[in-house]
Parts: sequence; structure tokens; C-alpha cells
Amino acid sequence: MQTTFEISTNGQGLVEFTPHVARWLAGQGDGLVTLFVRHTSCSLLIQENADPEVQTDLRNYFARLVPPTTDPAMAYLTHTYEGPDDMPAHIKAAMMPVSLQIPVQGGQMRLGTWQGIYLFEHRDRPHHRQVAALFQQV
Repeated sequence: MQTTFEISTNGQGLVEFTPHVARWLAGQGDGLVTLFVRHTSCSLLIQENADPEVQTDLRNYFARLVPPTTDPAMAYLTHTYEGPDDMPAHIKAAMMPVSLQIPVQGGQMRLGTWQGIYLFEHRDRPHHRQVAALFQQV
């Protein structure tokens, strides 16, 4: 069984879409769900969903680790014609997962108590992202 999740972002940051995946899996049996983001400037993460400061700190950390191309430390980059956030977004996506696999038991993901599924947008402006999903029953 396959589907695609459409996720709208508001610029850089994390967007949780755990409930969308949970609704889609409801009523399924045991198996494995695979999620794959169909873009090269965002990532997928399983991360804490209880304290929003975790999301803020992650965004701030990666912004500091990989600043925009307008930062003098990034002067060596050549892919700059799509904006100062584009190549840094590709670098961040290369550092983080673009696919996830989650065990499913009785139609429910086996996530931990504080875990949620996030799309991590690395571009400054809003985007519409697609996450392909495959559920394989065992």
C-alpha cells in the first residue's frame, strides 16, 4: 500500500506530520512503513514532539553549522544562483536522513512516547513538499 503526504512549510523549521501517517496506517496489521521525501533541500527526522524548544534549538544549530552563502565563511560555494539559502539547504539535507523506516504493530507505529515524525524544511521561503509512503505488511 502506497500514498503521498503533501506537507506545506512556512520556511525553515520542522513540521510534524505524525498524525497524518497514523491515520493512514489505522486498521493495518503488522509491518513496516517507509517514508521518503521527494526533494533535495529538506529532510525527515524522528524527534521529540513534547517540547517545542527542541525544534527551535535544532533549527538554530543547523543554521549556525551551515549558514547562508552570504556568510563570508561560505564564500567557497559556487551554487548560489537559487538564493543564499539554497546550497546550505542541500548541505543540510545531505547531513540528515531523507528516508525513515518505522515498525508498525496492529496498525500503530512503534514510536517512543515523545517521538514524532517531522519534515525539516531547510529553505527560507514556504514550500509544498511531498513525502512518499510505503506500508509493507509482514
